[in-house]
Amino acid sequence: MHKEIIALIDDDRNILTSISIALEKEGFKVQTYIDGESALIGLTRSPPDLAVMDIKMPKMDGEELLKKLRKKTSLPVIFLTSKDDEIDELLGLKLGADDFVKKSGGFSTKVLIERIRVQLRKKDINNNLEDTKNIILHGKLKLDPSQLECEWDGQQLPEKLTTTEFIIVRELAKRPGIIKERAQLMDIAYRDDTDIEDRTIDSHVKRIRKKFKRIDPNFSAIETRYGSDIDGMLVNVQQFIKESLYIKKIFIYKFSYFYHHW
Repeated sequence: MHKEIIALIDDDRNILTSISIALEKEGFKVQTYIDGESALIGLTRSPPDLAVMDIKMPKMDGEELLKKLRKKTSLPVIFLTSKDDEIDELLGLKLGADDFVKKSGGFSTKVLIERIRVQLRKKDINNNLEDTKNIILHGKLKLDPSQLECEWDGQQLPEKLTTTEFIIVRELAKRPGIIKERAQLMDIAYRDDTDIEDRTIDSHVKRIRKKFKRIDPNFSAIETRYGSDIDGMLVNVQQFIKESLYIKKIFIYKFSYFYHHW
């Protein structure tokens, strides 16, 4: 029986040991690295199914390691964040991490393992969908689900989309011009994982735009719509901002995305 391989990268040996033991009990095979430099060599020689890494490490930190990995692979990556605030988390998502788990404030290996399983299921779903053999073409966009490859205007993206980013782009491209609410994209990208914050999708979309703009500085095919659901009507952001604080507190603020068929 094939055992899925999880790579752990952290300079805290106690964390490496405790997480390794928990993962092995769950049937995973584990690779461990104490710094980003050795991890880059090891992950290149023996690619795992998923990597869990800290941001602050000696020799090569998680930020630099992820940048180098993203030039070669769309390997699912989960960041371990050490701060109580959101700085590390936002940084990780902007860099292209698929998810993050806090080490501080009552770290739980059970939560980490569930997040790992979510990412692995997502990877399997993406590989096994019936339409993975079909190339998706919409205007300048070309998606190859079988290889997780994306082209824009005949050029392959210099930096590959992560699995989560690819799923988001594919979902938007399926029906150009149809608005997808943030919650809908969260359900599709994360499925069974309900412990995902709203801004996670926003960070992924920003990262997606950044990758497309490396080819086309004027890229605007993925548009953001802002509004509040008041009596079933979508109110534009300018009108919403003019509403009183009382109104803002009552109604849910929504973010929606859609893809233009250029």
